[in-house]
Amino acid sequence: MRALVQRVSRAAVTVDGEAVARIGAGVVVLLGVTHEDDEATADRLADKVRALRIFPDAEGRMNEPLGDREALCVSQFTLYGDARRGNRPSYVAAAPPEHAEPLYERFCQRLGAQRGLFGALMAVELVNDGPVTLLLEAEPR
Repeated sequence: MRALVQRVSRAAVTVDGEAVARIGAGVVVLLGVTHEDDEATADRLADKVRALRIFPDAEGRMNEPLGDREALCVSQFTLYGDARRGNRPSYVAAAPPEHAEPLYERFCQRLGAQRGLFGALMAVELVNDGPVTLLLEAEPR
């Protein structure tokens, strides 16, 4: 499981011109699921995102976790795109929807995140704060 975590001052997701999710300060998580991922993997990665100390403390250092801030999660199978050979990425490492969707939902629920619409063509709008962006990878056990 891979997550691209972005600290944001605000973010929104729209599908077919309609807002499906909107947050203020917090994180946007683009989440990719692979074949080997399971519920434990989703739980570990959600807990890691919640505990990341990427918000400024009173002295301006990145030392605070998500806390009461908001989270927005968007499914992103393209995080498993492999373009090492040729110019057209291969997505064979990405889990099929019937495996990925329940793990995406579990991750979102555990994190307490608002959600994009799984499998939809979404417009994701965000203001990256800092900017702060991290790539996390949780290996299945």
